[in-house]
Amino acid sequence: MGTSDDAIWFCGKVVLPDRILLDGAVAVRQGRISKILTESEMGSNPDSTIVHSGDGYIAPGFVDIHTHGGAGFDYMDGTVESIIRANQAHAQHGTTTLLPTTTSGTTQQLRDMLDSVQQVQSTWSLHNGARVGGVHWYGPYFAPDKIGAHPKGFERHPDPEEYLPALERRVIRSATCAAELPGAVLFCKAASSAGCLVTCGHSNASWLEMDAVYQAGMRHVDHFWNAMSSTDSIRKRLGTPQHGSMAEFVLYHQDVSTEVIADGFHHAPEMLQFAYRMIGSRRLCLVSDCNRAFHAPPGIYRIGHRDTGEFFENNGKIAVLPGTDKLAGSIFPMEHMVRVMMRDTDAGLAEVIRMATLTPAQRVGLDSDRGSIEPGKLADIIVLSPELHTLRTFIGGQEFTN
Repeated sequence: MGTSDDAIWFCGKVVLPDRILLDGAVAVRQGRISKILTESEMGSNPDSTIVHSGDGYIAPGFVDIHTHGGAGFDYMDGTVESIIRANQAHAQHGTTTLLPTTTSGTTQQLRDMLDSVQQVQSTWSLHNGARVGGVHWYGPYFAPDKIGAHPKGFERHPDPEEYLPALERRVIRSATCAAELPGAVLFCKAASSAGCLVTCGHSNASWLEMDAVYQAGMRHVDHFWNAMSSTDSIRKRLGTPQHGSMAEFVLYHQDVSTEVIADGFHHAPEMLQFAYRMIGSRRLCLVSDCNRAFHAPPGIYRIGHRDTGEFFENNGKIAVLPGTDKLAGSIFPMEHMVRVMMRDTDAGLAEVIRMATLTPAQRVGLDSDRGSIEPGKLADIIVLSPELHTLRTFIGGQEFTN
């Protein structure tokens, strides 16, 4: 549809950060949002293209800050093709910006992943699908007893000789480390100084260990309730008296954010409702945490690099380690998380969309030009059906088709 210089109007029910504008009209020119009016105010625009949502919604494109791939590809494969093919799949389902996410692997595999991401980011075009907002450096600094379904044998303590050159590339926007690992505090300080959202995940950390990395800049916890400590798991590690866990730490600190995988399999409805009510839409992010089995048929796949990753099974509903009921990430995109969050909580649509757009964009420092429908921002806009399925995806005011 047209070029980025064409005038386009998106009309219908517009999802704004704090409300739904029922008769909205969003003007786009040269790839950015120029103004927001009502349909009655927009007047006649004979030279413009009109995109109407019908009974559905006009919403900002989703911002996924924790995703491992899709369409049969994992970002750890370390190729330009893997980045583009996965990003195309995500764009089809309404994600317009994402952070390709690492897992445990070799130092060379991590270098190759960063190389491929930077190449795609620097040469991005609409055909490539979702924009690359940066990298989520998620593995390999996992606690051995909390590695979950990720490739085993590659987890390790943070090593400055590995992470400092990676941070110096300035492509990493989010950086994870288990708080209890030796060297975690130095890693968090370095990542914070590099401008990253510093996170803790795959960790069995106590409150005091969390506080140490908090003082070093940590302000986010990966996938709440998954691969994280509980008071009981810490008691088994540290003995009595019983210590506070990562969950209590997040709930207590109002400047710490977290995320949920709202796919309907990781968490029961009451858990999603609890997370929304206790943490709120300004600190809670929806993430897909999806693996290469997203947008791919049922079968056996690998988490991580195609040659060394951990095997898991996509049975068409969930991803599990073969022969177990142990979850291995998600096989669903962000639009699915939005639908489940709407179904299972009493959050309104504007708040649910915010958790999938503006809140994650703010946490990783991308909100100046994306994450919401506001004048001056990139025209990364999606058209949703009444049931919240993505009907059309526009990136920079141009429609993505694949």
